[in-house]
Amino acid sequence: MRSSQLLRRELSACNEAVLEHYWREGYAVVRGLFLPDEIAKIAAAADQLYAEGLEHGRSFRHGNLFYDIARRKGEAFVRMAQWPSYHQPLLNRVRLDPRYAEVLGPLIGGDLKQIINQVHWKAPGSLGDFAWHQDCKSRRPASAYRNLATSYVQTGLAIDPHGPESGGMRFIPRSHLCGDVHMDRSKKSLGRAMTHTALEAVSLSEDDAVDLRLEPGDLALWSPFLVHGSGSNSSDHKRRFYINGYVRAGDCDRGEWAFQRGSPVPFGPRPALVHYEELLQRPDPHYT
Repeated sequence: MRSSQLLRRELSACNEAVLEHYWREGYAVVRGLFLPDEIAKIAAAADQLYAEGLEHGRSFRHGNLFYDIARRKGEAFVRMAQWPSYHQPLLNRVRLDPRYAEVLGPLIGGDLKQIINQVHWKAPGSLGDFAWHQDCKSRRPASAYRNLATSYVQTGLAIDPHGPESGGMRFIPRSHLCGDVHMDRSKKSLGRAMTHTALEAVSLSEDDAVDLRLEPGDLALWSPFLVHGSGSNSSDHKRRFYINGYVRAGDCDRGEWAFQRGSPVPFGPRPALVHYEELLQRPDPHYT
């Protein structure tokens, strides 16, 4: 771990550029936020989760914890896990790492809740497409999320090299300035390919798309209104991605506390309501 004093010096040096790029383009990248030895431990934790998901064999839920399991040619694979931090100690420590607070503070303040905690996997040759979409479509009910454009930031930590070859994310820069463009919400984005017609339907063009290129330890930030998607992994390596979404506490009625005045907040005695609407009625383990 770097000392807090050194961390502040490093982040303050890049924060101005990060802030400017984020507000202008709708996304930004902090390079090398986590060190190689830290990423190795995060990768091991992700592999542990993947093995746990495979043991279930099909999609499984226990409260907010959820494993999304799909099948291809009869073989199961894990697409993502939601809220693994309830029982994976290292990933829980990472989501509360002071470096997140240092990066996010100038954007959305020091009192933050968390509504996204996910690991995404794309094995070589596996399907893992994510159709063009805006994250704002998932912020439901809308009444629980206020001032979404300036109160919420999605983050993604690269565990592996992240680019077009490995099914990395693609962004439409400055699309966040359009607000909610009401892209087609009749189908789930996960498992569907990006199409130019989806962009043309909302007066955007694939010609403007940029590929997000990250090395392990880099952190990407993007707006809930930024149009983005991702393709399949055609590389010879895994593409693991740790996603955490934070929101200014005063503008959100849901989620788990993450930071108060920049200091990490541990989980309370009971899971908080996030997206799983039946949390109180059916908190027990079950397959879906």
